[in-house]
Amino acid sequence: MRNTNPKQFRAELKDYLDMAAKEPIRIQRRSGENFILLKEEMFQGLQEEIVSLQRRLLGMSQVVSGETKEYKIGDKSRMDCLKRKK
Repeated sequence: MRNTNPKQFRAELKDYLDMAAKEPIRIQRRSGENFILLKEEMFQGLQEEIVSLQRRLLGMSQVVSGETKEYKIGDKSRMDCLKRKK
């Protein structure tokens, strides 16, 4: 991850946008606040990964707490809730 400050970032905006296509850029203010510049696709990928991990965690917590039901082969009733409603 590259680091810069707001003044340098403004002066070389195009170069930093090109760099952000490959790796995140940390922009640090004098006050110590940090901001991250990254490509939109990378941001969306991170959001999708967070949602995926949250779902896994929820599923695992349900297993640990005993909130799951045994699946029997051929039982399609549990799949009904996954079908899209039109």
